[in-house]
Amino acid sequence: MDTLVALSIWVALILLALALVGQAIFGLRNLTYGKISPISMLIVVLPVLLMLILGFSVASWAQAGVITLMIMFGLAVLALLFSGVRNLLSF
Repeated sequence: MDTLVALSIWVALILLALALVGQAIFGLRNLTYGKISPISMLIVVLPVLLMLILGFSVASWAQAGVITLMIMFGLAVLALLFSGVRNLLSF
């Protein structure tokens, strides 16, 4: 039974990795075909890049995850504030 649990965890991780690789390949393909804008691609990739940079620069990956989460929450609040002010000032 223990080997079945370990095997199913590895299968799930391999499927997750394949899905992420497929998503990256098709995202780059759509970017080269001009179906999506580079800004929207950057918005999707930003948390991953931030996590990798912080993961290698702070003490632990858990701390990097928390800092990434706080930064992304802050950026979301700023985006909402900017969008609200822009809509308020445009008649």
